[in-house]
Amino acid sequence: MKASYAYRAAAVLLLLFAIGHTFSFSQTDPKWGLADMLGQMRSIRFSIAGIDRTYWDFFIASGLTVGILYLFSAILAWQLGSLRPEPLKELRLVTWTFPIAYAAIALVSRVHLFMIPIAFSVLITICLAAGAWLASRAS
Repeated sequence: MKASYAYRAAAVLLLLFAIGHTFSFSQTDPKWGLADMLGQMRSIRFSIAGIDRTYWDFFIASGLTVGILYLFSAILAWQLGSLRPEPLKELRLVTWTFPIAYAAIALVSRVHLFMIPIAFSVLITICLAAGAWLASRAS
């Protein structure tokens, strides 16, 4: 197997993760009984650094930021998949910290989230680690 295949697989998973996260992180089910809490998140305003915000503003900003970073990761993985072995070897720090970062995301997901982000994070970590390992072994 070539490193490019592992990076391209990671890129596809990351793109799906970015899309899924961006369009679903703020969705709720009425069965969860969150209407009052969400109403408070949207209505209680406070000033921070001279700007009037709600906790909902912070929640939305954080969720969209994560989606943007997943999209950036997808683009980076795709780009790594298009490199020849020589430049990949020169980017050893990038190729190995990428799967380490997603392993950390998998751990955070395991502690604080649910099966879908756990599964995506683990699969992405495996693909990125395979890409890094294969890139380091390519001649």
